[in-house]
Amino acid sequence: FPPAVRGSEGLYMVNGPPSFTESAAFQRDSGKNCKAVAFSKDGSLFAWCNGEKVNVVNVTRSELLHSFDLPKTVCLEFSPKNNVLATWQAYATAKDGTAGVPNLQLHDLRTGKCLKSFVQKKMQNWCPCWADDESICARNVNNEVHFFENNNFNTIANKLHLQKVSDFVLSPGAQPTKVAVYVPGSKGAPSFVRLYQYPNFGGPQSALANKSFFKADKVTMLWNKKATAVLVVASTEVDKSGASYYGEQTLHYLAASGESAVVQLPKNGPIYDVAWSPNSVEFCAVYGFMPAKATVFNLKCDPVFDFGTGPRNAAYYSPHGHILVLAGFGNLRGQMEVWDVKNYRLISKPVASDSTYFAWCPDGEHIVTATCAPRLRVGNGYKIWHYTGSVLHSHEVPCDEEMWQVFWQPFLDGVFPERAVRYQAAGSELPRAEPSPAQAYRPPALRNRPVTSSKLHEDEPPQNMKPQLGGSDKPLSKTALKNQRKHEAKKAAKQEAKADAHQGPAQVRAPQNALQSTVPAVTTGDPEVDKKIKNLKKKLKAIEQLKEQAAAGKQLEKNQVEKIQKEAALLKELEDLELGV
Repeated sequence: FPPAVRGSEGLYMVNGPPSFTESAAFQRDSGKNCKAVAFSKDGSLFAWCNGEKVNVVNVTRSELLHSFDLPKTVCLEFSPKNNVLATWQAYATAKDGTAGVPNLQLHDLRTGKCLKSFVQKKMQNWCPCWADDESICARNVNNEVHFFENNNFNTIANKLHLQKVSDFVLSPGAQPTKVAVYVPGSKGAPSFVRLYQYPNFGGPQSALANKSFFKADKVTMLWNKKATAVLVVASTEVDKSGASYYGEQTLHYLAASGESAVVQLPKNGPIYDVAWSPNSVEFCAVYGFMPAKATVFNLKCDPVFDFGTGPRNAAYYSPHGHILVLAGFGNLRGQMEVWDVKNYRLISKPVASDSTYFAWCPDGEHIVTATCAPRLRVGNGYKIWHYTGSVLHSHEVPCDEEMWQVFWQPFLDGVFPERAVRYQAAGSELPRAEPSPAQAYRPPALRNRPVTSSKLHEDEPPQNMKPQLGGSDKPLSKTALKNQRKHEAKKAAKQEAKADAHQGPAQVRAPQNALQSTVPAVTTGDPEVDKKIKNLKKKLKAIEQLKEQAAAGKQLEKNQVEKIQKEAALLKELEDLELGV
């Protein structure tokens, strides 16, 4: 499974583990003008445009199949069964203002002939979408979705026409094909996503599921592998509350059976990433203001496992779904957490600094991380890791060169069997990448004193969210939750009233001498402990003042009464700290 590398040094392939030498199966193209590359879905074919021609080779046989005279091609894609190659060139109108020539070509890979040419002005969503068996192909044209059957592009077999279809996604897997369509809201009407089963598009009643929502300038729709459900991340460009410059996001769930829900995320803030598990019954969301939370949910949208908080903004399931990598790339430092999903155990915590790209190898054992231009123009190169944290191969391009892209040769599902999860680091000839921790700035006056750790945020630990045996795992409705909260609040108020009744005025005045006995300043020699003692004394002093106010007949607030009730515990904690327990 050689990775392919594209950069200013040309285009070449590298043999996979354990050799990592340049592959002789692919003749290096040394041109500096390679703009587009693509593997077929099964990895057997490879196409690239070198600024002169679009070449297609059979990788396994090292054989050139076709060469198309399309020097300005910037996008390439194979159909799922390798029957068609789609190419896209930037659209240009003629100098006299007349319409430009068709710029999207579909080529028959058996004969090399052009099956059809279309005008496709925008680069976004340029490529037609095929069902996995190629029985259907679809394009978005002027707010309609046009469907072609069996790669016959001269006849539109079907149309899906709604007010203004902005985007659509075909379901993966076997027939029947389902279609998720997004229609943005206008004039106060909400946006909506609908699911249809091809070719039943007749009226609103024919939809399998429908979810409407406000606050959406764009959406991302993600089918699970079994095509039973879609996750929709709806985003606005601007967060009107001003809380985030990422805009505002919400996560919605639609099942092909008709159910829909808003996924309740327990922490406010952006949704950085959402990923389906390959098992199709769970998904992971990374969300919330930094440090971000990551949670795995089931198909009821109930949390199954919470990974706590940490510096992360991406989630990647391995191809077999048995390992999940949570990572912080981009403006974060490249920390990765590799988790065994079946047992929810942490396997390793490697760090890939300055990474702009991450991808699992189809074998489910190896990972590539890369630093590519133009995102970063210095330190370009890639590393191949084993998921246990070992760097097996590292390549840096010379400082006067750039690397633009690196990617694995794909393979069909089932080619590589799932292996048991390992915790012991894989052997590597390269030293283990342990980055030296960056030292926090310390002003000169503090440099000879003991270091005290001070965190801006306390990280939340991971926790299993599965309901315990005996508990009902049925999700409560909104009304039931509201009633439950009311009931709990009443119960708490009753207990408080009882506690107030038991606590006579004699008790309120009692512990004054106890506080006085702790007043002399004590230093333990540990600045951290001294700080805690100082804070406890401050709290006890505040309680003392509250008790004086209560004795003078002032009506105390609920939270003030709760503070007084904590006095005994605070005194005990203070005593333990001073005795060094």
